[in-house]
Amino acid sequence: MNKKKMVAILGSPHKNGVVSQMLQCATKAAQGAGWEVEEINLYEKEIGFCQGCRVCLDTQECVKKDDIQKIANSLRKSDAVVLAAPVYWANVPAVVKNMFDRLLGVAMEETATFPKGRLPGKKYFFLTACNTPSPFSWIAGQSRGAKRVVKEFFKTAGMKCGGTFVCANTGKSKEIPEKLKKKLQRRFG
Repeated sequence: MNKKKMVAILGSPHKNGVVSQMLQCATKAAQGAGWEVEEINLYEKEIGFCQGCRVCLDTQECVKKDDIQKIANSLRKSDAVVLAAPVYWANVPAVVKNMFDRLLGVAMEETATFPKGRLPGKKYFFLTACNTPSPFSWIAGQSRGAKRVVKEFFKTAGMKCGGTFVCANTGKSKEIPEKLKKKLQRRFG
């Protein structure tokens, strides 16, 4: 029997930051549950900007040759994707948005009405963190914008949400709260 494949994408420049710790907690639990996990650090990849040619909508591959082809191939082969990215200005960091832009033709097919997802049957999970303390992070919508952007990309790709995990108040603490660790371990274990 083949192991289920998970792609764990780090969209944070801080390899030991809260978002990275959340991702490590999730991937360790997933590996313990028998998942084969491939880790991708977007800040270590060469991913040029989308030039808006839209050729990928027909070819399902970007015309620019860089690391996006490997990421696209990993997504196609995966059963689940875990994206871990901090909140920057109520959104995802530019490196994550850039990846989404470059995966246009991999993620969706244009139709006469609504886009058709090209990655159906997979689950995605989103792990994020923001400096704003709770409940103000929720009241002010600090993580809401990032969650909306991530949901839109993966939903358009035909993927189902397996869960979203938010760590607030990272301006005060650089550690994941024990309650959140346990929640991640239960969900991925």
